[in-house]
Amino acid sequence: MKRYIFPVALALSLFVGSMSVQASEEGGLPPAGTNVHDQASLQRGAKLYFNYCVGCHSLKYMRYERIAADLGLSEQEVMQNLNFTGAKFGEPVISHMPEASAAAWFGKAPPDLSLEVRAKGADWVNAYLNSFYLDPSRPVGWNNTVFPNASMPFPLWELQGLQTAEMKPAKPGEDAQVEKLVLSHPGKLTPAQFQQATRDLTSFLEYASEPAALERHAYGVWVLLFLAFFTLLAYMLKKEYWKDVH
Repeated sequence: MKRYIFPVALALSLFVGSMSVQASEEGGLPPAGTNVHDQASLQRGAKLYFNYCVGCHSLKYMRYERIAADLGLSEQEVMQNLNFTGAKFGEPVISHMPEASAAAWFGKAPPDLSLEVRAKGADWVNAYLNSFYLDPSRPVGWNNTVFPNASMPFPLWELQGLQTAEMKPAKPGEDAQVEKLVLSHPGKLTPAQFQQATRDLTSFLEYASEPAALERHAYGVWVLLFLAFFTLLAYMLKKEYWKDVH
């Protein structure tokens, strides 16, 4: 048994270590509560993305055809309700905003969001979408507590409403820090509805970051069952080979 203890302990330590690194990267943000297996949530998130985000941000690794297949949508539904750029069904999701114009308006071209959740985590993206507030000192009139001095205007303001920041008393030689955000002007959605909307949008971006996860998770159970069965066979074969040695 001793020969098996070390590999198992090493595998567990690597797994726990990777989870600890991921948790530290999230920075203690509230959990997003996303679920890429909730197809209705992904559909709602796709609707939000294509209505509010695709004007500036591309998903260059995603094709409309793949989105339709994974989200249970027909070609007609996708082309009529999600495709606003005139792309063909088999083409990738590319924003039509010219990079030169974007750089002039925002200081730099808006990033592609295909791998945004893989890079920063679902908790970060969800918290970012909930943390915009009015800031007249910024060029676009908005700021963000999760990503301070972000150059992006808030595309979902009409849904959430207008948030303003209440500042902490500034210490000598330091800038004032945001203490909390207050919803000064309600939007079309209640706070609970808006949190669900950002959760749906984050779920869609999480799916876009790794579309194969839907199939991978489905096959995972069968792979584990096969490995368990193969381990049993290997153990029985080992017992048969070594039964005359002892």
